[in-house]
Amino acid sequence: MRKIDVFDTTLRDGEQTPGVNLNSIEKLEIAKQLERLGVDIMEAGFPASSKGDFEAVKKIAQTVKGCSVTGLARANEKDIDWAWEALKDSAEPRIHVFLATSPIHMTYKLKKTPDQVVETAVNAVKYAKQRFPQVQWSAEDACRSDRKFLVEIVTKVIDAGATVINLPDTVGYRSPEEIGHLFRYMMENVPNIDKVKLSTHCHDDLGMAVSNSLAAIENGALQIEGTINGIGERAGNASIEEVAVALKIRNDHYKAETGLKLDEIKRTSNLVSKLSGMAVPANKAVVGANAFAHESGIHQDGVLKEKTTYEIITPELIGVYSNRLVLGKLSGRHAFKQKVQELGFDLSDTKLNEAFQSFKDLADKKKEVTDEDLFVMLTDKQTESAEAEKYELKSIQVQYGTENIPTATIVATSPDGSRIQEAATGSGSVEAIYNTLERMVDGDLQLQDYRLSSVGRGRDALAEVFVKVTYEGVESSGRGTAQDVLEASARAYLNAVNRVYINGFQKKFKRTANV
Repeated sequence: MRKIDVFDTTLRDGEQTPGVNLNSIEKLEIAKQLERLGVDIMEAGFPASSKGDFEAVKKIAQTVKGCSVTGLARANEKDIDWAWEALKDSAEPRIHVFLATSPIHMTYKLKKTPDQVVETAVNAVKYAKQRFPQVQWSAEDACRSDRKFLVEIVTKVIDAGATVINLPDTVGYRSPEEIGHLFRYMMENVPNIDKVKLSTHCHDDLGMAVSNSLAAIENGALQIEGTINGIGERAGNASIEEVAVALKIRNDHYKAETGLKLDEIKRTSNLVSKLSGMAVPANKAVVGANAFAHESGIHQDGVLKEKTTYEIITPELIGVYSNRLVLGKLSGRHAFKQKVQELGFDLSDTKLNEAFQSFKDLADKKKEVTDEDLFVMLTDKQTESAEAEKYELKSIQVQYGTENIPTATIVATSPDGSRIQEAATGSGSVEAIYNTLERMVDGDLQLQDYRLSSVGRGRDALAEVFVKVTYEGVESSGRGTAQDVLEASARAYLNAVNRVYINGFQKKFKRTANV
């Protein structure tokens, strides 16, 4: 059984998803969960892209010790220096250097000849190898590159010191058969290929990222790259959880396995979904809400008689369990703490006390507090930030009637601590709230997107709102959770504004890379 390394790029390629805006605390929480999941390599970001990303990568490298932390760098000394400063305190410093190799990229983007590209790649790898024991080199757009040229440049970067070679399908163009043929070709024609691990990084533009990743594994790849829930540029990346479960369920075919703790998959998926604001479709493989639901009478009858008739994956395999401990308003601190630990949260005593009080407040309003309620509440508590002064909602009142004009009155505190009170009208209650908040916030604030969902089921379910805004020319996203839809809407809007303060307006200038 071959061991396949898992290279997770949720915090780099995943965060490049349009509208996703993670602050440093949220990135660290995801990083710690990825460590619990058991990924082998974690790409924490692109250190040279911005000061904020540099600091986040550095913090993750200093905190996470159970796997190798890496950072992305272009093939130049400046990027490599930034990466070293961010990663030098990690358990196993590793760098990911990339350079395009396809004719279209070399001609129109790099404006370099093939010989110049080879020279640039070799020099970058040699320079990186002076500091990093592990150097991964990626041939951006490898799947549209000339194969003889790819053999030449890969051979030379291996001689220069590369330890991992990544052949990405950068634009999601190839089919599984073509990906498989590419990896076989490289295995058979690169003379020093035995000195490195081959890696695959597939995008999902044609919906084949997972299939292509599995095809690469069948043909020699020993490392797969992807993201949780498949988030990422354009249509996203290969979903790590789908590849890992496919290898587990079909190990008779692939004869390969990852070292992931599969029962941490669902919690990891939920955390990434909540913090990124990217909802998981109900019909998504492995982690979707309907992954283990059976509507057809024939299917229901079969599953009741023998689960394996229609269920090849058990819910328990990915960490979906039925509630063993129900919490309500009479539950005590001990039961609450046990549930917190069961859900995988590690809170300080102060945060635990705050979370317990929030739980009691919620339990007074709800007959039963579900795991979904607790997950949302605990995630919010764990990712609360005191990094910057911010706007804070104190009270909200909305007047609405079918014959009246909706009016919102809001009291909040500003970043300097002063109390603000404003009122405004709108064509609906949410618009009235947002018109009021726009009067209260300094600077230009515009709503770009608004999404509302429920946490759990029932008439007393929590409301969760996700918004995208533009504040002072910076795109930001925000989340808000409350039992009342209107309160959740207000909290989400202010959360988006506060994120801009926390990030110091750096997101506007952040460079991204598509590998």
